[in-house]
Amino acid sequence: MQRSIISIIMASLSDRTTPEVVSYPMKNARMRMLILCLAGTGLIALVLFLAAGTVRYWQAWVYLAVNGIAAVPYVRYLLDNPRLLEARMKAGPIAEQRSVQKGITLLGFISIVVAFIVPGLDDRFGWSNVPPWLVVTGDLLIVAGMLMVYRVVKENPFGAATVGVVEDQRVVSTGPYGVVRNPMYASALVYLIGMPLALGSYWTLIPSALTVLGLVWRLLDEENFLAQNLPGYTEYCTRVRWHLVPLIF
Repeated sequence: MQRSIISIIMASLSDRTTPEVVSYPMKNARMRMLILCLAGTGLIALVLFLAAGTVRYWQAWVYLAVNGIAAVPYVRYLLDNPRLLEARMKAGPIAEQRSVQKGITLLGFISIVVAFIVPGLDDRFGWSNVPPWLVVTGDLLIVAGMLMVYRVVKENPFGAATVGVVEDQRVVSTGPYGVVRNPMYASALVYLIGMPLALGSYWTLIPSALTVLGLVWRLLDEENFLAQNLPGYTEYCTRVRWHLVPLIF
């Protein structure tokens, strides 16, 4: 279940765009999704504990458990929606069609890898002293971020992991899209604030901040692309003013 949010914070998620769906049996797609979730969780755990030099890193254990449980509604929804599932699974630099998005996604991947290495090193060398109540706050933000992701994908049937426009696509302006133009990225922002705290590392706020900058770069480019290629999107932008955070940006 780590696969879902990692796709977001690698800046490989898009709010309104759906790539051409690859045809293969739904059973295989579901199995692939579950394997990716388990493999992603295992890989993150390996990175965290190797960097920490020990498995006695309680913040990491709590983070992995909280993240996995919080991702269940999102993953179950994808498993019940074949088109959306296949669209979300096609992600990453190779899947992107435009060079600028390939570059943004690659930089996002690098920053998120660093964001999982730093907290382990922080725990090993004792750089930060995050109090337990703040760790719990971080875990609550993880839950909030994942529930926001679930809400967004339920609202938007065109929510894919690459930037593009397909036939019969329409502008989604209801639910969270009536508040900000990029609610999926807003979900990632909440998650990226919570993750360093949940892992007990103030220093991880640095790569998280860099990832947020990548998200902003991505969403601005995506909005420009949609304004040129998706009918009605320019009018939508005049109605919904905020890109990411209401009253701020």
